[in-house]
Amino acid sequence: MVEHTSWRRVGAVVALCCSVGLPASAQSAPTVVKTIDLSKPFATRSAWSFLATQGEPVDDPTGLQDDKVPGPIRLCLRKGPSASCDPSLSATVANAADNDVFLQPHDLAKAVVIRAPSGQPLLLVQAGSAHSGNGDQLVRTQVLAYRSREDRFERVYEHLTGRNNNQEVRYMASGPLAGDIVSVEPTADAPFGFWVVVNAPADGGFKQVLRYRSATRYGDGNRLAVIDSELPNMAHRLGLWRAGQPLPLPDGPCSKPRLVRLALWCD
Repeated sequence: MVEHTSWRRVGAVVALCCSVGLPASAQSAPTVVKTIDLSKPFATRSAWSFLATQGEPVDDPTGLQDDKVPGPIRLCLRKGPSASCDPSLSATVANAADNDVFLQPHDLAKAVVIRAPSGQPLLLVQAGSAHSGNGDQLVRTQVLAYRSREDRFERVYEHLTGRNNNQEVRYMASGPLAGDIVSVEPTADAPFGFWVVVNAPADGGFKQVLRYRSATRYGDGNRLAVIDSELPNMAHRLGLWRAGQPLPLPDGPCSKPRLVRLALWCD
C-alpha cells in the first residue's frame, strides 16, 4: 500500500460564521448539496427525508495557508418538512465532547440508499472533516435502518477513521461479501499491516463476524486498495472461497492480479 504520514490534529480554533457586522440580508443562503426522499425506498409512514446543505467557504482551519476551504455541511434527517433534525443521524464528524476544529463536516463523500441482499433498504452516509495540514481528515461512516413499527430510523453501524494510512470503510455491494461492511485500520506494531474487520447483516443491523491482521503489508507497493487486496483472504476465512475456485476479483485497476499469501497483488 502507498505510505503516508499519520493523522495529526491541529490545535487551532476557527470561527465558522460570517464576519461581524455583516447584515443578515447580505449572507448567502446555504447551498443544498444533497436531498433524498426516503418515503418511497423505505415505505415510511411519515414524510422522512435527508438533506445536506453547505455554507460559504471559510478560512483554512489549519492556519497554515492564507486560503479558504469548503464551508461546513449540515446533515439533517427529518420526519417531515418542518420537523427538527433527528438525532439518529449524527450531524458531526468527531465526537461532540472533543470540541475541536475538526468537529464539523466539510465534505459529504456519500449519501445513498443501499439495499442489503435481503432487500432491506439502508441509508449510508459518509462525511469528512476539513483537511489537516498534512492532508488527512476524519471520516465518519453511518448506516441507518428504518423501523416501521415505531416510524423511526435507527443507526445500526458507525465507524470513525482517518484517511492518510489507507484506512477505509466500504459497503460491499457485490461479490462473496455482498451486504457486508468492511473496515481496515493500520496496525500499531510489526509486522505492519492492517486490522481487517467484517461486519455482516444480523437482526436488522450489523454484527462483527471477522477480525484479523492482513496479509497485505503497509508500504508494500501494491497498487490495490487494502480491501481489494484482501478479498480472497476475507472470503477464505469466512468459508466463502477456497483454493481452486475462481478468484474473487475487485473492479479495476488491475484485471489480472496474482495471489500472494491469500492476498491479491498488482504490480
